[in-house]
Amino acid sequence: MSQKVAFVGVGRMGANMARHLQLDCGHDVTAVYDINKEIAASLAEELSAANCGNLAEVTAAADVIITVVTNDDAMRAIYFTEGDNLLQNAGGKTFINCATLSPGAHREVYNAGKELGAAVLEGAMASSISHAREGNLYLMIGGEEEVFNSHRALLDDLSLNLRHCGEAGQAAKVKALVNMVMNINTAGLAEGLGLATALGLDLGLICEIFSQTGANSRVLETDSEDMIDRDHECWFSAEHAAKDSGIAQALAQEAGLSLPVNDATKAQYDRMTAEGLGDLDKSGVAELTFPGRHGS
Repeated sequence: MSQKVAFVGVGRMGANMARHLQLDCGHDVTAVYDINKEIAASLAEELSAANCGNLAEVTAAADVIITVVTNDDAMRAIYFTEGDNLLQNAGGKTFINCATLSPGAHREVYNAGKELGAAVLEGAMASSISHAREGNLYLMIGGEEEVFNSHRALLDDLSLNLRHCGEAGQAAKVKALVNMVMNINTAGLAEGLGLATALGLDLGLICEIFSQTGANSRVLETDSEDMIDRDHECWFSAEHAAKDSGIAQALAQEAGLSLPVNDATKAQYDRMTAEGLGDLDKSGVAELTFPGRHGS
């Protein structure tokens, strides 16, 4: 049965997910909403969707509402703001929340939705903008398995791979670990290449040797060239890296664990944000480690 789909948060990820579902897969994207009214209006015109002026209109316009917001505060604002929120008349609707947030924020929305007769899933993404446009996201799903299965076709259209991770909050924990390790690897690569530069070594040779040894990592493939060329066009911002490493840090504290490498990595991305570099891609951490650059 055809379902109407709406999007809340139509920045680079959300907008490209919406484009893929409608333009490539034939889904009916009926409504969009964003606090940035200009980008919402532009996407609404492109997809012939409603550019909703408030959140309750989004819920009324769709069967499935996909949200892609920035942080816990933004999540709570769209669901719990008094007077206008997505949970108004939400019975029978399904919400799929795709932002990287704390597990607690996801559970709050899950519990509130369930109380009102709505279904809620986490759709944590470990992918980039191009994957969103092409329907090649890697999705980690949290929530009731029955709800996951009933929306499998839509989730398959968004993703190349997806995994159900368990009950509400579990996917957020997994995503926090993914981003924690990714951020650590990125910061470690930046230090390795920065030191290689200081030692006068050929960086092409270093990257080739890294790729064949224990120094290899996915970020070597995705970020090394950008670090060397100082091309930090934003695909995943340093500010978001700081936030996500902070989620992992909080989870470790709750579990009574010390994670000094994650703490040091978060401090690097916090420093980037404090020094006005938070809008750079996470590869911009190299600006703090290469000799002669911002941090030296």
